[in-house]
Amino acid sequence: MEKDSRCPCNSGESYESCCGRYHQGFNDPNTPAWPGTAVALMRSRFSAFALGLPEFLLATWHPDTRPAELELDEAIVWQDLDIIRTEAGGPFDSNGIVEFEAHYRLLNQSNSQHEVSDFVREGGRWYYLDGDD
Repeated sequence: MEKDSRCPCNSGESYESCCGRYHQGFNDPNTPAWPGTAVALMRSRFSAFALGLPEFLLATWHPDTRPAELELDEAIVWQDLDIIRTEAGGPFDSNGIVEFEAHYRLLNQSNSQHEVSDFVREGGRWYYLDGDD
C-alpha cells in the first residue's frame, strides 16, 4: 500500500501515519511500534485484515486465545470500519472494550460484522483477547 494512501481503518489519516507504522514496526527491534490504546489496536487489526497481514494479526492476538495459524479468506474485501463505542482501553488501563462494525464484500454482496471485542494490556502492549457478536 502507498504510504500516503488513506488508511483502510477509516481514521482519515494516511496509512503511513496510522496503521502502517504498526504493521511495519511490530516486529522490528530497531524501530518497534505497537498501538498504545485498544482502539488503535482494533483499527490496526482491521487494516491488517483488509491488507492480508496474518502475521500482524497473530502477533497482536493474546497467546491464551490466539489460534495456532490463521488463513485469511481472499474472497472477503474489507471496506470500512465504524467504531461504535469504547470502554477504558487507554494508555494507563489494563483492559478495554471496543464495539465495532466492520463492512465487507463477499461474492458481490455487502455484509458487515458487528462485535464487542475485549482487549488486555500486558508488558506495555495491547492484545486482542476475544469478542462477542
